[in-house]
Amino acid sequence: MIKVSSKGRYGVKAVYELALRYGQGPVAVTTIARAQNMSEQYLEQLMPSLKRAAIVVGMRGAQGGYMLAKHPSLISVNDVVTAVEGPIILTDCSSEESIGCLDMDSCVGPDVWSRVQEAVTDTMVAMSFEMLIAMQRGMGKRRLGHLLESRG
Repeated sequence: MIKVSSKGRYGVKAVYELALRYGQGPVAVTTIARAQNMSEQYLEQLMPSLKRAAIVVGMRGAQGGYMLAKHPSLISVNDVVTAVEGPIILTDCSSEESIGCLDMDSCVGPDVWSRVQEAVTDTMVAMSFEMLIAMQRGMGKRRLGHLLESRG
């Protein structure tokens, strides 16, 4: 089973919530966690990774919190997942630099898995948070929540 971890899912949900509130100033972690039904403590652990990746900026103080560092159209799902999880690698043999593969010359795996890897990455790169908001408005929040949740 190929599965994005809870880090990736929570990261996407957090940035999605900030995208919904883009231009409204900083949003407290408590507010993000409540709005997206997430653990506040776990979210606190993810925010530094999103900050390091220049996806969010943090503001200190009584009115502090987080906000997007750039417009939602300029942030992709791939940006967020990569920031909190690192690059998505489907198999050890999905690239030319495969390590540990004993049948690299005779195996069809790298051809298959590199194409699947490319399709997954291209889809995640193409999906901006502006697009997710548009999908939410078209489908309803319940359907979008289902798309962002784990299926396993």
